[in-house]
Amino acid sequence: MEMEIPANAWQWQRQWHHLRSAAAAAAKPLLVVNFLLLAVGTACGPLLLRLYFVHGGTRKWLSSLLQTAGWPLLLLPLCASFYSRSRRGRSPEGVAVAGGVLLMTPRLLAASVVVGLMTGADNLLYAYGQAYLPVSTSSILISTQLAFTAAFALLLVRHRFTASTVNAVVLLTVGAAMLGMDSGGDRPTGVSGGHYAAGFGTTLGAAALYGLMLPVMELSQASHDGALTYTHVLEMQVVIGLTATAFCAVGMLVNNDFQAILGEAREFELGQAGYYLLLVGTAVVFQCFCLGAIGAIFYSSALLAGVIITVLIPVTEVLAVVFFHEPFSSTKGVALGISLWGLASYFYGEVPNKALDTAEQQSSLYDVPDCEN
Repeated sequence: MEMEIPANAWQWQRQWHHLRSAAAAAAKPLLVVNFLLLAVGTACGPLLLRLYFVHGGTRKWLSSLLQTAGWPLLLLPLCASFYSRSRRGRSPEGVAVAGGVLLMTPRLLAASVVVGLMTGADNLLYAYGQAYLPVSTSSILISTQLAFTAAFALLLVRHRFTASTVNAVVLLTVGAAMLGMDSGGDRPTGVSGGHYAAGFGTTLGAAALYGLMLPVMELSQASHDGALTYTHVLEMQVVIGLTATAFCAVGMLVNNDFQAILGEAREFELGQAGYYLLLVGTAVVFQCFCLGAIGAIFYSSALLAGVIITVLIPVTEVLAVVFFHEPFSSTKGVALGISLWGLASYFYGEVPNKALDTAEQQSSLYDVPDCEN
């Protein structure tokens, strides 16, 4: 039988290729924006949270709630997206959608609720660590999330490991661990040995739990039926933030934190205005972190999000030196260089792999199935 390719097949394939190329080009600026949000949250969030405890704050559940309380900021772009698709019948990304307030499916909604509960627990563990540990020590322990992220990404989403990826994980972990060499005797004044040990353990637990959460979010996005858009990402973050905030609010009710806020504000060393500004600023900065993390996963991978978080640990160290007058030794300088080396190693191996995957996808676009006449 003579094989014949339909006359419009090649034209259709070329149009599809151009659409995919345009979508990829449009995603790059958003990826950069999400990385910037992630950088701001990673570098500044721990400092603001520690500032709360240094100047008289004592409420762990309140500081836990602040890490996700900024989720209402996302309602404005979501309302704009809903208005746009209600008029055009399409999402802002051009994907045809059915009517309804939410784009996400019940399955994606359930996954977001689960991640939200995990986030609430992770917030509490992290808040305990920030209450009893200096920023340098807590940052070192949090950086170990990269190792947990790499392991869970391999198990849950089958992320391909290359020599450059393994090298980057090792270098970043070693670089972050070196920062702890000068932190053994840096227990803050007024913190007992038991509290210091508890903060150490809870911070390490927060790193492990967050290392699990990143691949779980990537898996939930990958298992979504149909086209996944950035509007879905915003909806996921709203559900995650709402669930985590509700989880922490229950803890505040049980612990009588709401009744204690007014008294704590009056006694806060930076004044009442400084107290409330700090609470609002902390919520906004941590929302930047959350949105940046889930956006980075959407446009790239959980492992890359973990790498970005880890490589910014030295930046947090420098800011801690400036604002909290923590010593910056030569060991920390070497650790900074090793961490940057690890990031360069990751991109050295990742960029060629991305280019190869893109070339394979483009090649497959022109593979037209045989058809008999």
